[in-house]
Amino acid sequence: MRELLQHLWSHYHYVIYVALMLIGLYAVLAKGNLVKKVIGLNILQTAVFLFYLAIGRHTDGTVPVTWVNRPDSIPYENPLPHVLMLTAIVVGVSITAVALALIVRIKGAYGTVDEGEILALDEAEGQGEG
Repeated sequence: MRELLQHLWSHYHYVIYVALMLIGLYAVLAKGNLVKKVIGLNILQTAVFLFYLAIGRHTDGTVPVTWVNRPDSIPYENPLPHVLMLTAIVVGVSITAVALALIVRIKGAYGTVDEGEILALDEAEGQGEG
């Protein structure tokens, strides 16, 4: 048990990322308010971004530039996770914007942003037609 705690303490940032992922996942799955679901999705996305950036990081790493007489033992930062996360940030902002625009439309149509109330209104409307 002591070794496990020491291992977790030495990798505390991964524990934080997992905690953020769980908080975001909880908000997406358990909350009924659509705005809270979008906020949970953003927390989940941020945790994934931080995780990917952390795995691309090396202690004493340098920029990945090719030098003519560079020894092969010099560690360098992998640029791929950083580039992928920049793209993911742009996609995440776009998804958030579209989700909030849809929530505004849903609020105008149903008068609420609570998922349970929206489903109940849809069910009542469906029974009224039949």
